Amino acid sequence: MKYSTVYDGRGRIRVRYGSRAFDKYSAMGLTDYLKTFEYIKDVKVSTSNGSVLINYLDEHKDKVLSLLNDVTKEKMTQIAYPIDEELERLNRNFKAKALKLIAKKALMPIIFPQSFRGIITLLKSYKFIKAGIASLLNGDLDVNVLDATSISVSMMTGDYSTANSIMFLLNFSSLLEEYTMRSANLQLAKSLEINVDYVWVEENGTQVKKPMSLVEKGDIVIVKTGSMIPIDGTVVKGEALINEASMTGESAPVRKYSGLSVYAGCIVEDGSINIEVTAIDNQTRISKIIDLIDKSQDLKARVQQKAQKTADEIVPFSLLTFAGVYLFTRNITRATAVLMVDYSCAIKLSTPITVISAMKEASQNSIVVKGGKFLEEYATADTIVFDKTGTLTNATPSLAKITPFYGYSQDEVLRIAACLEEHFPHSVARAVVKAAEMKKIEHEEKHAEVEYIVAHGIATRLDGQRTLIGSRHFIEDDEKVLLTDEQREILKNECAPYSNLFLAYGDKIIGILSIEDPPRQEAKEVIAKLKEQGFKNVVMITGDNEVVANNVCKKLGINHCYSQVLPDGKYKIIEELKSQGKKVVMVGDGINDSPALSAADVSIAMKDASDIAREVADITLLSSDLNDLILLRELSSKLFKRIEDNYSFIINFNSALILLGVFGVLSPATTALLHNVSTVVISGMSTRKYLK
Repeated sequence: MKYSTVYDGRGRIRVRYGSRAFDKYSAMGLTDYLKTFEYIKDVKVSTSNGSVLINYLDEHKDKVLSLLNDVTKEKMTQIAYPIDEELERLNRNFKAKALKLIAKKALMPIIFPQSFRGIITLLKSYKFIKAGIASLLNGDLDVNVLDATSISVSMMTGDYSTANSIMFLLNFSSLLEEYTMRSANLQLAKSLEINVDYVWVEENGTQVKKPMSLVEKGDIVIVKTGSMIPIDGTVVKGEALINEASMTGESAPVRKYSGLSVYAGCIVEDGSINIEVTAIDNQTRISKIIDLIDKSQDLKARVQQKAQKTADEIVPFSLLTFAGVYLFTRNITRATAVLMVDYSCAIKLSTPITVISAMKEASQNSIVVKGGKFLEEYATADTIVFDKTGTLTNATPSLAKITPFYGYSQDEVLRIAACLEEHFPHSVARAVVKAAEMKKIEHEEKHAEVEYIVAHGIATRLDGQRTLIGSRHFIEDDEKVLLTDEQREILKNECAPYSNLFLAYGDKIIGILSIEDPPRQEAKEVIAKLKEQGFKNVVMITGDNEVVANNVCKKLGINHCYSQVLPDGKYKIIEELKSQGKKVVMVGDGINDSPALSAADVSIAMKDASDIAREVADITLLSSDLNDLILLRELSSKLFKRIEDNYSFIINFNSALILLGVFGVLSPATTALLHNVSTVVISGMSTRKYLK
């Protein structure tokens, strides 16, 4: 697409493609596409005149111009996330169906003469009576039976007006329920969009970091342990155990090797595979997200399950009350008034809306919750367990010092370490890579395939020598590469305050990389507030040494501290706490936290967590602020208070309607109207904001 330059200044450029260059969705796609590049700071796209304003790092002007030359409407529309379009379609359809329903109700008395209204009413009642009979045949006395009975009784008494009113209100209530649930799900789906900015692609025998938006069919994408598969494709090299729970629901990992298909959204639990891209389809991803949400509806909170169970149990009593009133008064009108009021309708509609609204509000506050069950568990939990690195400590730890040995320079040690660490998503690994970038140290690929050993370190071969980086336990105990007496002394006197990585080449430790990982600024205050909110036990578990761990716990006011713990040890600690009768929340970010996350009553993954940690977690924080844990506690507590309040109102209000109907104060049609209006109102009220 051709463009004209409107403004071209230092680090800022505005171009114009023309008034019809972009629609809403291609503009969204262009914005998302340009923001994937690290040298672009901000993007604004106008659909009215086709202008694009870009703020960028000045030294990258040529790259920006190249991107602008590559823009096409078709490509940008494909990149755009189309849930907004789906929401618009849903709103249009709801309005059209609602108007059609109202119009039919208003026009029927005008169009059809009195003699035909009975036949029309009978035809309209078929689906309701059929549903009621089906429930009876299945042995269920549910709301379908109640609705069928009320409509049938009204028609048998010749009260076609009331029967039509009941069916109109039932149809409108059903339409509203469908719209509300679908709209809430789509809104939640939009907030759950999974963004993969970059992937590793094999090009000419080397691994190249490539923006996801530029990946095409036929590309070879490399996915390693702990990472999410970002595309659909076929394995062409390597072997791995794949967690396909998000796709199939199967918890056991599946072995994948050359020739087999893999799917976007699944997690590589162990191994490394090269995947030839066969499909890059945003619609597929949307389907997965919406499927996740649909599954989340099965993860209902106990209070929600209780409300729905109670609602179903009320139906037989409504039928018995109808029969009793008729036998006592011999007044079918008064008896019918009982049938017009259905407790279960309001409870079954308002409760899931209340839960979804809470999940939606959580997502608007950068918190993704997989099901209402986890909100309830979090609201009542008494123990919270934190991982240290990347969770309680700074999300971006920094490399404090490098101690080289055997004639190696600091830069040589850093180059080798960065070459290994850049392949894995962990805050400590990113600290090493960032330090190399700041020193402008190039760390080209000269090693063999990289192997990640969970909670221990990384291994490869470099120039024929086994090369390792990781914890002291990994280097000395597992790999039998021992520190010299001199190195032990340096470690004890100079490196003790830090978390340390050990770099081994062959049979020698050639460097110690000391990581400075200060606690998050807000961590101490957050822990104090969590205690005020009812978390009696605050625990930290880390693989770090005892000195570093105890210092962090002391600074933050943490009750219990576990140091030098391996992944299976973290799991055992969680299980032990649960066996003591504690309801446990686990907060972590790394691959090594995954066993503990899966064991906890509620698991929470941090923003920069590994893909497998996010997959395992029940709740994911999309911001880096621990204050979200406080907000989540407040939200979850208010959610269940609202459900209980709704439940109380529904029971009391509808009971009052029944009494007024039984005593002849209200007609059946009026009780039906008030009941359905109250259902709509309480459902609408359930969507109110929980937090100020």
